[in-house]
Amino acid sequence: VFIAQSRASGSHRDLEDEELTRIFVMIPKTYTEEDLREKFKMYGDIEYCSIIKNKTTGESKGLGYVRYLKPSQAARAIEECDRSYRAILAEPKNKSSESFEHDYYSNNMRPELRGNTLPFCMQPEFCSFEKAETRIQEPVSKRLSVVSRLPFIQEQLFALFDLVPGLEYCDVQRDPHTNSGYAVIQYSTAASAIYAKYKLHGFEYPPGNRLTVIFLEDGNDSSE
Repeated sequence: VFIAQSRASGSHRDLEDEELTRIFVMIPKTYTEEDLREKFKMYGDIEYCSIIKNKTTGESKGLGYVRYLKPSQAARAIEECDRSYRAILAEPKNKSSESFEHDYYSNNMRPELRGNTLPFCMQPEFCSFEKAETRIQEPVSKRLSVVSRLPFIQEQLFALFDLVPGLEYCDVQRDPHTNSGYAVIQYSTAASAIYAKYKLHGFEYPPGNRLTVIFLEDGNDSSE
């Protein structure tokens, strides 16, 4: 889905590669670049490894980058490596690495959340979005409305929204007069619904067909 979003946004191949092949990991401060390469070479062909060091003392900060040749290899490393590495996709090089490291530290040093929000608490993108969302006076809920100019296929739409943990149901309907697509999606938590709206509103599915995703009233107090 990372690859699909990148291509849908019209980004160039080199930018896509940079965003999807470089991972950021937390490592023991005793690790050398060779140690880092040895631990992660089982997941694919590594282009380079680097360890972030204190500019003054030259000591390792306990953080490093691993860049693979293919996005699928980076994805495999994130999924299969030991959770202690807290592997995530790295920010593109044109963004501030110091602010990224700071956000990564602040998000990974706090106690882990349990339940459906766990995959997101390790992603700076979601954590920063979550803070920003609280300042938006938009009623939120666990239920979403999805609209498209093309009809939906139940199984395909379910699979797309099921990428966000906590999907409870996906009800696809079709307008017989316009042949457009309409569906109601519900998650077990508002956090999952917020993230799904954030990632999938405007997403092209299938390519060239943008989805419109908005919140639907679910009967609960949205201030919670």
